[in-house]
Amino acid sequence: MTRVAIFVDTQNVYYTVREAYGKHFNYRRFWTKVTAKREVVAARCYAIDKGDTRQREFQSILRSIGFEVRLKPFIQRADGSAKGDWDVGITLDAIEYAEKADVLVLVSGDGDFDLLAQKIREVHGKRVEVYGVAQLTAASLINAASQFIPIENDLLLG
Repeated sequence: MTRVAIFVDTQNVYYTVREAYGKHFNYRRFWTKVTAKREVVAARCYAIDKGDTRQREFQSILRSIGFEVRLKPFIQRADGSAKGDWDVGITLDAIEYAEKADVLVLVSGDGDFDLLAQKIREVHGKRVEVYGVAQLTAASLINAASQFIPIENDLLLG
């Protein structure tokens, strides 16, 4: 059976799906699609913890689907800007699981992950599937993936 490791850039998916479609990502349908006839060796969603009730409920739903939820605290800077991305954490985890999985699935449109996808393919010889909103996903990431799967109709809620 094909072993799969799944890494979801939750903030990126939330904002790109909302901007492109005015909807939400359907994590249950995604899970069903990406895990069909595959053994899951890791499934992680990376998010920022603002500590509000709705966010905790959403995190509980992700856990009930089968995801491990990794959280970083929300940091508000003095100038009003905010900090909190998981690029390094996702990258480290993907590299760690590159030897344990046959396929790595990355859900993000962030072009910063193009080098990661390229290295996983070239150095580890693994398949990298990238899910993202087509018009908001970096061309460099699409090109670095073994396969790009657009987030559209069947992966949207509502």
